[in-house]
Amino acid sequence: MPSSPERRRPSGVGAARRAGTAAALAAALLGAASCTGTASPPAAVAGTAPATTGAAATPTATATGSPPPAQVPDVLRFTGTTLTGTAFDAAQLAGKPVVLWFWAPWCATCASQAWTVAEVAPRYRDTVPIIGVAGLGEQRAMKEFVTEFDLAGTPQLDDRKGALWKRFTVTEQSIFVIIDRNGTVIHQGFLDGEALATRVAALAGA
Repeated sequence: MPSSPERRRPSGVGAARRAGTAAALAAALLGAASCTGTASPPAAVAGTAPATTGAAATPTATATGSPPPAQVPDVLRFTGTTLTGTAFDAAQLAGKPVVLWFWAPWCATCASQAWTVAEVAPRYRDTVPIIGVAGLGEQRAMKEFVTEFDLAGTPQLDDRKGALWKRFTVTEQSIFVIIDRNGTVIHQGFLDGEALATRVAALAGA
């Protein structure tokens, strides 16, 4: 039966060839896996890096959904102290229309305007702040004026030394200085109660 081994030999050779092919494929696969293994981490890092970069950039632009802080104009670069002793920095008003009201505690005209200020100021506190600047009097008289006319809800600066009156060249009372949202003084002078209310409403809607 010499023919049987010869018939089986091709099978053995085929098996050997298949084994060799399998070994070659395995080696190739290992090589591919090895390449993929070294390539994958950079790919993963590369994929992560843009996400991290985007995450860092996004909070800067939209973390709060608020616009960037407004640039402080020179006209609002001043500080003071309220009649209640609280520090005040006008820079916080940047980007909004602002009304400065220069008054004296003994001024009858100021007293007539005080009722309008007390009524209007709280309504527009967040859109058109009205800031009182008290001068030409004693602190006790100023505080009594604020209490009498119910002005406690509106910041009232203690300017007994006249620093802010000089800064804005105010030489008499009662004077309103109106500053638009760009930091431009658009009015400086007298306003009666009705005119004040009209101007503030218009600024709030602008």
